[in-house]
Amino acid sequence: MSRPVALITGPTSGLGEGFARRYAADGHDLVLVARDADRLEGLAAELRALHGVTVEVLVADLAVESDRRRVADRLGAGVRVLVNNAGFGTSGEFWSADYALLQKQLDVNVTAVMQLTHAALPPMLAAGAGTVLNVASVAGLLPGRGSTYSASKAWVVAFSEGLANGLTGTGVGVHALCPGFVHTEFHQRAGIDMEGTPSVLWLEVDDVVRDTMADIARDKVVIIPGLQYKVLTTAGRMVPRNLVRAMTKVVGRGRGRT
Repeated sequence: MSRPVALITGPTSGLGEGFARRYAADGHDLVLVARDADRLEGLAAELRALHGVTVEVLVADLAVESDRRRVADRLGAGVRVLVNNAGFGTSGEFWSADYALLQKQLDVNVTAVMQLTHAALPPMLAAGAGTVLNVASVAGLLPGRGSTYSASKAWVVAFSEGLANGLTGTGVGVHALCPGFVHTEFHQRAGIDMEGTPSVLWLEVDDVVRDTMADIARDKVVIIPGLQYKVLTTAGRMVPRNLVRAMTKVVGRGRGRT
């Protein structure tokens, strides 16, 4: 019997790599999508050897429309799981940042999520089974220090919740993962200084992946790993917005980010 297929964007490090390893260990064939061909091929070879799964590599930059179309075409052929993990943040202030870079951020964090999900859903619905996991952020639930990044992740949360409502009873689930600070390459790549961040706020990739898979099995739509972040986001819904903004300024420590 053929194995289910999971397509994962941004799998060469961090949460994307964690989900690639988990789905391979669970017996899924994989389609891995990222810009770095060498890292993609290295991970693919390792997962083939470890788990005996088929791993297809798609080198693509999701900020580029033609590359997004290629990935969408592959999704149109049918997968069981789509993990929209690719995304990035940037440092600096919004008003002084390069506008082209801000637009690229939205192309990856928002447009790619919409386009790839739109391509993946029809085959899933025809099969009566499928999972879409959209990696958002706690920054999408709280007014964070980074305006454009936070807004992009708020869009992912609202998009996922709306789709989940519409897909009730179809056998297809849509989930928004909202992690806080995770030990990955994310902040280093963005040039964001995380020195002084309390250790209690840090999560580990394996823990986030484990908790996410458990919540997907429970059909939870908005997934918030870590008790500390459950407390923060619950408080954020219960207190006035001006107090929430003050709280996130303290947590964010004023680090420059767009």
